[in-house]
Order: sequence, then C-alpha cells, then structure tokens
Amino acid sequence: MSILVNENTTFIVQGITGREAVNLTRECLDYGKGAKVVGGVTPGRLGREVHGVPVFDTVAQAVAHHGSPIDGSVVTVPPAFTKDAVFEAIENGIKLIVIVTERIPRRDVAQMVELATLRGARIIGPNCLGIIVPDVVKMGGIGGPAKDAAKSYTPGSVGVISRSGGMTTEMSSTLTAAGLGQSTAVSIGGDAIIGSSYAELMPLFEADEQTEAIVIYTEPGGRMEAELAKWVTDNNSRLPIVAFMAGRFMDEMPGMSFGHAGTIVEGKEDTATEKIARLAEAGIVVAEEIAEIPELVKQAIAKRKG
Repeated sequence: MSILVNENTTFIVQGITGREAVNLTRECLDYGKGAKVVGGVTPGRLGREVHGVPVFDTVAQAVAHHGSPIDGSVVTVPPAFTKDAVFEAIENGIKLIVIVTERIPRRDVAQMVELATLRGARIIGPNCLGIIVPDVVKMGGIGGPAKDAAKSYTPGSVGVISRSGGMTTEMSSTLTAAGLGQSTAVSIGGDAIIGSSYAELMPLFEADEQTEAIVIYTEPGGRMEAELAKWVTDNNSRLPIVAFMAGRFMDEMPGMSFGHAGTIVEGKEDTATEKIARLAEAGIVVAEEIAEIPELVKQAIAKRKG
C-alpha cells in the first residue's frame, strides 16, 4: 500500500512545455512501473507532444481526451499564473494537485487551499518536489532522474514527510543505506502557507497498513509541529515518529534568515528549542543528527511491536 498515489494513479503536467517541466516529465515516465502521465497543458501548444505525452490548451481538453477522470496534476507554471492553473485543475475534477512552483503570492495560495477544501481536493506544496512511492511511481521532481531516485528510495515501511525537498531524499537515502525502506515520501513544501501539513497527512499514514513509522524533517517557524503533536496525542497514534529539527542555531541568532519562507520565527514558541520540547512531550523522538535517524526508527518500531 501507499498514500496519495499508486501504480494506477493518472496525472497531467500543467506547464509541460517549460524546460524544467520537460525534464520532470521524463523523470516521472522513467521511474518505477512508469508513471501514467496522460497529458500536459500549455495554452497555445495543442497538438504537440512531450516525450510522447499529448499537449492540450486546457485541462478540460486533457480530461476529455483521456475519457475518464484524471487523478492528479503537477503544476509547474510561473507564479503569476499558478492560481488560475490550480483552479482550472480543481474545477475539472482533479483531486490531487502537486504545486512545484515557488514564490507564489500568499493570498493566491490561501485561495487555492480554500477552493481545494471546498471541492474535496488535496494540494501538496507549493514550492515542493512532490511524492514518491519507491519502485512504483514518482509524481514531481522528487529524487531527481529515475536512476538517482532508485538509489535513494527503496520499498519499505517508513513514511517520510519533509518541508525541504532535498532533505526528503537525504533522509530517505539515509534510511535506505541502513536497510529501512519507505512506504511513501512526501515533500510538503517550505512556504508559510501550504496545502498539506504533517498533521493533515498523518491520518493517511495511520490508515496505511504498510507504514510502521514516520520520519519528519522540520525547521524553526510556523505552527505545524504543534499541530502534529496535538494530533498524535489526541488520536493516540499507532505510529512512532522520529523527527530531525534543522536550524537550531537560529535560537542564538535572532533575525537570521534560514531560507524557506515558512521559517519565520514570530515568538518563543516558534523556536527550535520550544518545538523540540513540544514534540518530545507528545512522545516524538527528536534526532540530534540525521545519521541517528535509522537506529532511532528501528528502536521505535521494536518498542511498538514489543
């Protein structure tokens, strides 16, 4: 099993004729059992193909050509046009939207998330690399070219959620090297407003019989860790969680910028120290170094089974 995507998931790429999107499409097609990229959308490019994938002017045309509902979309269009692209996808029945684009205005992101909620759709991102189910399917740029993704990600029982796209692969590669495969890995994005937080993905992992533990990568700033701690406590989660908190140095360097837009420390409770304490109170183990994660995961799984 897995969450969000599987070998039968169909999706389109919006903005498919852009240089990065062309490469992303190739990576997805080459990975695992072969992604079902059933179309691409770039206005004014109807009739073209990208690596054999037909290109349409609109999402409606892509859906009509496919002949049945399309599960997902990877959105790679420029920031000024992302909201329109996401609205178009949602209004044409697409339920899973992975937004790769960064630097989208916050108001636009808030409106996209609101519409997705109203229509029963889910957004991953923005400013993310997407989702991967090892050896099965890759939706987005996560893991890079297929041959590289195959080295970093292996099938297993550990779910991975990360605000950083690169750290999603770094942590998964560390787990793989220690003989711990992944059930599903999700790069959720590092912006201040995103479509799916740790807590919002936890029920999916909780229901996935394949997943036995969760690893998360997190940073100072924002309220997602507090939400996760509350969810774990309120729902008596069966899944042990191991977290790695980056940016601890920021506690000693007020005003330091960390990189992701979400790492805006507004008060004491947003600091790395406070977040670590809050996670620990909920029974979430916090690793000092990434290299410690595999052993902590093994211990947590053994304890839960014990």
